[in-house]
Amino acid sequence: MDFENKKKFTKKIIIGFICFIITVVVILLIFSSFTVIDAGHTGVVVRLGKVSDNVLNEGFHFKLPIITNIVKIDNRVIKTEVESNSASKDLQSISSKVSVNYRVNTNSSAKIYKNVGNNFETVIVNPAIQECMKSVAAKYTAEELITKRAIVSSEMEKEISQKINPYGLNIEVFNIINFEFSKEFSKAIEAKQTAQQQALKAEQDLARIKVEASQTVEKAKAESEAYQLKNQQLTDKVIMMEFVEKWDGKLPAVTSGGSALFDMSSFINSNGLKDDKKGK
Repeated sequence: MDFENKKKFTKKIIIGFICFIITVVVILLIFSSFTVIDAGHTGVVVRLGKVSDNVLNEGFHFKLPIITNIVKIDNRVIKTEVESNSASKDLQSISSKVSVNYRVNTNSSAKIYKNVGNNFETVIVNPAIQECMKSVAAKYTAEELITKRAIVSSEMEKEISQKINPYGLNIEVFNIINFEFSKEFSKAIEAKQTAQQQALKAEQDLARIKVEASQTVEKAKAESEAYQLKNQQLTDKVIMMEFVEKWDGKLPAVTSGGSALFDMSSFINSNGLKDDKKGK
């Protein structure tokens, strides 16, 4: 009897364990039969190791357990900074650093995962950036890389886009962070800028001196004209004073129609000579 009880008890334990395993498996199957795609991501469907061309958008999705796997691809803007050592057209050593903001096109998530996997930044983006940085820098002299920075930046962005766009990667923002040159070249550039500033200052000083000289000439000319006018007025007055001093006070007797042809009194008063004579 005891043996029968032990046998039944053992059987119950085995049945309970099997039920537990089945329950766990069912629960796992239930939870693995759906997936949630986060915002800014897409889901690449891999069924029995084969990548499907269809991708899952944001939200809740059902899938076949065990045989279907969902790989999430980040389609948000990704920032990477790349440094590169290269040579300019005039063989100056350059250390450059750029910043690139890019994203994976949602329609290309399956394609890029199939060809590259999730490690596309290391495999595609960074090598393409470094190659383009070197090729573009070699087209310009070191000085042109400074003076034509905007043109250089635009050309780098264009070449990088041409390399990564076929993979479904799009550049959002591109910036050149810095160009660093050798100490000797940096000193030469600084000396040249100083010389240019001094030359510009000399030109400005020369222009100022010319303006001041022109103003001085015009001022002297105006003063000379004023002096000549004043001198002429004084000369006319002195002549008239001498005439008045020698005049005997008699007016000319010549008349016309009962009135004098020449009014000496009015002439004297208009020139202020009568008062001057009285003052004497």
